[in-house]
Amino acid sequence: MKQHDIHDFVISSQKDIEQEYARIRKRAPEDPGTAGDQGEENWASLLRSWLPSYFQIVTKGRIITESGYTSPQIDVLVLHPSYPRILLDKKLYMSGGVAAAFECKLTLTAKHVKTAVQTCAEIRRNLPKRKGSPYKELTSTIIYGLLAHSHSWKSQRSRPIKNIETALMEADEKYARHPIECMDLLTVADLATWIMMKDTYTSPKLPYYNEEFIRLYGPNGYASSGFVCCGKGDPGIETRAWHEIQKDYFSPLGVLLSGLFSRLAWSWPDMRPIEEYFRKVNLMGRGGGVSRLWGLEIYSDEIQDRVYNGRLSNGIPFDEWSVAF
Repeated sequence: MKQHDIHDFVISSQKDIEQEYARIRKRAPEDPGTAGDQGEENWASLLRSWLPSYFQIVTKGRIITESGYTSPQIDVLVLHPSYPRILLDKKLYMSGGVAAAFECKLTLTAKHVKTAVQTCAEIRRNLPKRKGSPYKELTSTIIYGLLAHSHSWKSQRSRPIKNIETALMEADEKYARHPIECMDLLTVADLATWIMMKDTYTSPKLPYYNEEFIRLYGPNGYASSGFVCCGKGDPGIETRAWHEIQKDYFSPLGVLLSGLFSRLAWSWPDMRPIEEYFRKVNLMGRGGGVSRLWGLEIYSDEIQDRVYNGRLSNGIPFDEWSVAF
């Protein structure tokens, strides 16, 4: 696929982020707090520019759930269009009105990754539990992610993608007790974006449930979650699905935007034509990752029965009974 005009627009936004990083770093030693604020505003501005105008995007606030649990301070929040304007400056945001939340860092470290994964899991553990379909039981009402301008692994022999993936997987294993608690997105603007993908594996009664399936997923592999990395490549991982065809137009921000539209479009159907457009022009790019397997017990009794008996759909966009999200 040749470069599409939409790639040029995304790359322009990416260059803006990179230029802001260089500018902010010059003054960061003098006032790290202000530098962090500027970085957060860069991401808030990007989201305001690309997401539908009906979303209300704010910086620095905490999420409060129905039970009274209050999260740590979150850097950027995307609020529902219906969020009461009188409450926009209160800095304590009702979880039922938060569409997405992001922690923001100028220069990413492994500690930042682990903290974000832990915070995501804790917030979602305190949200009301949803039942009724695999989609509801595997995905949260609040998209959660980590956004960074750059990263700390700059030496010639460093393997930043490998380091970030290791931190992601270790933190996910430690803090996420259920697929719904897994973080959705991690973007390093000058490197790569990681997207959380979830699959529902189905019944032993179906034809493809053979010895090879059991070898790959085990006898109790009824779901998987995994961070798919779409990036520019990294020494030691050339065997992954980085394709020459995308090297001239690939952008980590393109993956972020495509992933965000995909997730938000479940609740805001008017976003679906643009989401489909982004997929058709390959804004997401290609990548690879490692899956974590989950047993049948992650579902409610009703959904366990349906999953076990293979009564799911495949390939139907925005279907809550699909095998993948």
